[in-house]
Amino acid sequence: MMIISRRNALGVMAAGVLAAAGAGYHAPALAQNTYNVAGMADFTGPYADIMKSLVAGRWAVLNWWNEEVGKGLGIKVNMKDYDTRYDTAQTSSLWPGIKSELKPIAALGLGGPDSAALQQRLPDDKIPLMMATAGYGYAWRAEPWVFNPRATYAHEAGAFYLWYRQQKGITGPLKIGIISSEAAPAYVDIHKGLEKFAAENKDKIEVVETVYTEVQPSDLTTQVNRLLRKGAQVINIQTNTAAVVATKRALQSLGRKDVPILMSSHNGLPASGKAVGGLAQLEGDFEVYGMAIPSADASETRKFYDMLVAKYKLTGGWDVMTMMGMNQMLFTVRAIEAAAKKVGADKVTGEAVRNALFDNTITSAQTFGVLPDLKFTREAPFPLGGMAVNIGTVKDGKYTVAAQNVPVPTVNKW
Repeated sequence: MMIISRRNALGVMAAGVLAAAGAGYHAPALAQNTYNVAGMADFTGPYADIMKSLVAGRWAVLNWWNEEVGKGLGIKVNMKDYDTRYDTAQTSSLWPGIKSELKPIAALGLGGPDSAALQQRLPDDKIPLMMATAGYGYAWRAEPWVFNPRATYAHEAGAFYLWYRQQKGITGPLKIGIISSEAAPAYVDIHKGLEKFAAENKDKIEVVETVYTEVQPSDLTTQVNRLLRKGAQVINIQTNTAAVVATKRALQSLGRKDVPILMSSHNGLPASGKAVGGLAQLEGDFEVYGMAIPSADASETRKFYDMLVAKYKLTGGWDVMTMMGMNQMLFTVRAIEAAAKKVGADKVTGEAVRNALFDNTITSAQTFGVLPDLKFTREAPFPLGGMAVNIGTVKDGKYTVAAQNVPVPTVNKW
């Protein structure tokens, strides 16, 4: 694919004007530098039903930045989406062609499959992979080229549990049950991280059991009943909506409304509520993640979203997947912006973008509250300090924010 920059197109036009006006005319120079990023998407795989919102969030932020920030820097960023089907083999297969076609200065990943496929290649390719999700323990390595704007799922859950324990006035350890699966590396990683956190904070957290199920369980009544008999006060499900639905049905059949479910962003309250038959079914349940919650509450993030809808034709709804796309593109273009200011608008490379993440703090104000302040170090692919999460819940049948800027605790590497 040949990508023609606006500068080249204007150069052709200027040449015509110069020929018509004579040699005495000198057209003003318009410096613009064009760079490319690659967008990993899933249009035909397990997340195809929600991918339109995520991609829409990316594109609207990119169009905004090009017009209102990049133009002033003399930069335009183009993007092309590739259907990787949330599949490691597909990502690996497409990557050589993506590099050859785009020569990208950054790539936008979806999750574990992209990280697994590219983690070993990126240092040689010198292309940073920017994610929207929480981090993974198996990717916790020094000198990263994969970047998560959120700490690990265990970090995020740990923040919730310490907050919830305090809110409930629990003096002993909060007892949690985990619903997980060994079918996906990311799922295994989540419960390993939580078990590590609990083992190092025995006075505050106790994992009564980790239940292993199939990826999309249909009936978990027996397993949930066992967790309840062991005293579980919260059930952790950071895997998918199917597990949330099966667990909620089990709790309902057992007559237990006092034990909440904790979810993450990709399987959070609106998505799981839709799957279970209505948001009201999740009254008193929670979600936690390190980005803004798209609730009905007024916020700077909502103002920014509304502006993107009005001026840049954002088609994604006010939902978590749109928010993930916005979060991912916002910290990517802010890194490109910082790199351009450091090395010059005509010298931005993937390595310069990576270095900009280490050398600068991307403030929450720069992302309109979509993300907390981000300060990356060379020790991990996600910020190890200063992180915070937001907690959502369903109260009186309405989706709302339960807490904001809850500090992320220290979770040691597992």
